[in-house]
Amino acid sequence: MNSTPPKTSCDEAVFSSLFESHSKGLFNYLYYKYGANLNPDDRVQEAFVKLWQNCGKVPPKNAKGFLYKVANNNSLNELAHLKVVHKYAPSRSKYTTNEDPQFEMETQEFSQRLEKSIANLTESQRVAFLLNRIEGKKHREIAELLGISTKTVEKRIYGALKKLRNEIKEL
Repeated sequence: MNSTPPKTSCDEAVFSSLFESHSKGLFNYLYYKYGANLNPDDRVQEAFVKLWQNCGKVPPKNAKGFLYKVANNNSLNELAHLKVVHKYAPSRSKYTTNEDPQFEMETQEFSQRLEKSIANLTESQRVAFLLNRIEGKKHREIAELLGISTKTVEKRIYGALKKLRNEIKEL
């Protein structure tokens, strides 16, 4: 009997399929969890390089979890590195613009308050909220991505909205 060997992550077609199906979702997950400052594109790329290096050990069915775990760990390492860099970096002066100073100040204050309020959300609320409000994902899609029920997603999003409204009255 001529049986074909099981497909592994080392097979180019399988690896390409994994990249096509998981790269965008992994990017969005990292972007909403850590922000753009941690270069989510780089973290996604590093995760897929690590998958390729360990392709014999990681079966295709476990690849998604492996990718998310590696990307998350890389982001945490980069975040720790940036904290050290920021601690010892010299302060930089602010740039000037031609905007009305009052408007610019109010906009900056509001942005800072909003970012601070979003940062004060629990991680689960922040991820669900940003995936829904910024990415436009439906509750069902977020639930599948995070591996939780849609009711849990709804609870997290509405909890985030309630906290944001309490902290920022202009919302």
